[in-house]
Amino acid sequence: MVSMMTFILPGFSPNNKKWADDVAKNLKVDGEIRPVYWDHWTNSDNTLKPKAKAQDVVDVAMKDKINIIAKSVGTLVAAYVAALVPNQINKIILCGIPSVSEKRLSIYQETLGKIQPDKVVVFQNTADPLVPFTEVKNFINKLNSRIAVIEKPLHSHDYPYFEDFQKLLA
Repeated sequence: MVSMMTFILPGFSPNNKKWADDVAKNLKVDGEIRPVYWDHWTNSDNTLKPKAKAQDVVDVAMKDKINIIAKSVGTLVAAYVAALVPNQINKIILCGIPSVSEKRLSIYQETLGKIQPDKVVVFQNTADPLVPFTEVKNFINKLNSRIAVIEKPLHSHDYPYFEDFQKLLA
């Protein structure tokens, strides 16, 4: 029997450890919940290597079905995971996409483009200081207009939408 693993992929800053832990604490889902901590948080000699971290996630998941809740740079790692194991993806929740460049769009087309659009949901704050909602909405529509992009009213890069995450994964 295939089980479910839910990975929490936080943003780059060490401050995001609390967000990852809070998401994990507030979720009630079947299977294991695993917040991922970036190596550079504890060892300044390390840098974040999104493709390598995606492979680490896949290695841990093995044959399990996968949910991902990702914030900021974690959204890029989530995209790489989707490319490696598209058939294992149950749901991907992306929060606070930090870049809407043409390069990022081509990466997402090669990666998230491999999974069904109804398995992806994007949360973006109205006035996220990295990229506001309207820019992310346009960016995701270029990728696939059937991917849900949900606007949230905050004027920050905070994504404390635990109840929404819970409903999407229930």
